[in-house]
Amino acid sequence: HTEPYEFNLWKIRIEQSFLMTDYSLWERLARKNELKARGTLLMALPDKHQLKFNIHKDAKTLMEVIKKRFGGNKETKKLQKTLLKQQYKNFIGSSSESLDQIHDRLQKLISQLKILGESLSQEDINLKFLKSLPHE
Repeated sequence: HTEPYEFNLWKIRIEQSFLMTDYSLWERLARKNELKARGTLLMALPDKHQLKFNIHKDAKTLMEVIKKRFGGNKETKKLQKTLLKQQYKNFIGSSSESLDQIHDRLQKLISQLKILGESLSQEDINLKFLKSLPHE
């Protein structure tokens, strides 16, 4: 009656196999995700910066360096915010644009303002959209 012994031996081998497989599988998935994240960050950079940033081998370091280089300091962010507020104030739709195009342009401007910490009420946004529509 060696069957129970063989079964137990088989069971141990299978469990070990699963443990090893799962571990290497998770490692491969993590590595794949890391490569995908790093690749996505590099693809988003202009061509002239590719070589300079390619030396950073992990996504976390690469993201930190990109933020440092392109994030801007307080003064540039303040200037950017002022320019965006001016664009928002003077925003008007063109008669050659569809309603969707006007809305999308306004939403992009609002999103950029929100990223820089500017808050606009929904009422303000609605009024801005209505006032920006072309008069025909």
